[in-house]
Amino acid sequence: MTNQLFRQMAQCIIDGDSEVSAELTQQAVVQGIDPLEAISQGFVVGVNQVGEAFAKGDAFLPELVMAGEAMKAAVAVLEPELAKRGTERTMLGKVILCTVEGDIHEIGKTLVGTMLSSAGFKVFDLGVDVPVMKVVEKAREVNADIVAMSALLTTTMVHQKDVIEALEDIGIRSKVKVMVGGAPVTKEWVK
Repeated sequence: MTNQLFRQMAQCIIDGDSEVSAELTQQAVVQGIDPLEAISQGFVVGVNQVGEAFAKGDAFLPELVMAGEAMKAAVAVLEPELAKRGTERTMLGKVILCTVEGDIHEIGKTLVGTMLSSAGFKVFDLGVDVPVMKVVEKAREVNADIVAMSALLTTTMVHQKDVIEALEDIGIRSKVKVMVGGAPVTKEWVK
């Protein structure tokens, strides 16, 4: 029964059906399914399939956006359940999360934020198209442990480097771990 529900969750993301994703999420909550399992074994499977199809040119931006909206609908239902289950955990650290300036893609960023929150991190999601100094100022303001940045476009991923350099300029780079991600990010880019 649970495996069938997970398959339906993946399919609703592939179909970009926000209404069905919210309904399936509510079913999972009622059945007592761990929210992290619903995310990782259900919805993420669909997100991965849509991402792979997009990378191959078999899916296009509208499908990607619809999948992202369906994922957001599921997360909106799961967030209160995650919060309930996480009330007894200690906070592992503070994370500044964003999609860098010039980029509006957020599926991966949102997923990372959800996973970090559910694992015990306090996440400050600044959204998409976030200017370099806004990231740096927020990191300083909350005394962040991690700055996590996403970019789906090769033309915008250079802003990840700009943020790191700005963290160095204000003297907090040595206190902050940096995570960079997105489809064009490679090991060479990270170095």
